[in-house]
Amino acid sequence: MVVLANPALHSIPLVGSPKHGARFPGIPVVDLSRPGAGEAIVRACEDLGFFKLVNHGIPAELMRRLEAEAVKFFSLPQVEKEKSGPANPFGYGDKRIGVNGDVGWLEYLLFVVTSDPLSCTSMTACSFRSALSEYLVAVRKMASDVLRSMAEGLKIEPRDALSKLAMDEHSDGIIRLNHYPPYPQLRGLNRSLTGFGEHTDPQIISVLRSNDSSGLQISLEDGSWVSVPPDQASFFINVGDCLQVLTNGRFRSVRHRVAANGVKPRVSMIYFFGPPPAQRIAPLPQLMGEGKQSKYKEFTWGEYKKAAYRSRLGDNRLVQFEK
Repeated sequence: MVVLANPALHSIPLVGSPKHGARFPGIPVVDLSRPGAGEAIVRACEDLGFFKLVNHGIPAELMRRLEAEAVKFFSLPQVEKEKSGPANPFGYGDKRIGVNGDVGWLEYLLFVVTSDPLSCTSMTACSFRSALSEYLVAVRKMASDVLRSMAEGLKIEPRDALSKLAMDEHSDGIIRLNHYPPYPQLRGLNRSLTGFGEHTDPQIISVLRSNDSSGLQISLEDGSWVSVPPDQASFFINVGDCLQVLTNGRFRSVRHRVAANGVKPRVSMIYFFGPPPAQRIAPLPQLMGEGKQSKYKEFTWGEYKKAAYRSRLGDNRLVQFEK
């Protein structure tokens, strides 16, 4: 894997080692194939807003294929990669995250999920297109199963109350492929470069898969940070801001970040499931008992998305929509 050209490192913050050392044992694990998966999902979303998904039904070869294609792209000479950029917001990006001054030790590809997600770049490799297309179809089905199980665990009808928001033909899906290169100068130090700064995801859920390199960290309710042990055979599910609102705060949109530890490259693939732009976001009536008040002002996903794009990564975007 190619190491990126040396940036102005003073602009990329360093992060210290998290609580519980290198590994946090408390990440909930949900077996999607077992009865009671819905209840386990609900507990995890209430406690952390985050869980690891096993027995998800997606072949390992499908995950490895897309990872290999991503590695192949990120190993190209810089001038070749930049033909697919600059990200605005879609395409190839290098260190700059968004337009509001956030930076990190990473490069990435960002696509809107359409019938042809690579159409916004100059990439024409048939193998990349095929791998990405098959991966998106499989993860979309799995995410639908997760959201239906979640509705079952919440004991709400209809069972597609959540999944239909993310699976509608007008739903706003995004796929991000991230590469965090090694930075050997950090070896032996108790610090890491910020790969992707702390934030919450604005959508309903995010589905993440990475290689076997560590770096992902989540924030606990007390504000402390813990490292998530990597598992390239599993997926990790994040609760997003919209799902927090849909459950009236019962589920927690998890704050997370990625630390680039400099030892080995990290490659991750994240599929963000957003609702249609015109979809109004408010607590589900099925979860509102008699006399219970909403904690949030109603908004459309399009309105919230615009607010998110105007904000910095670490901003609390939901605060302006709280009552």
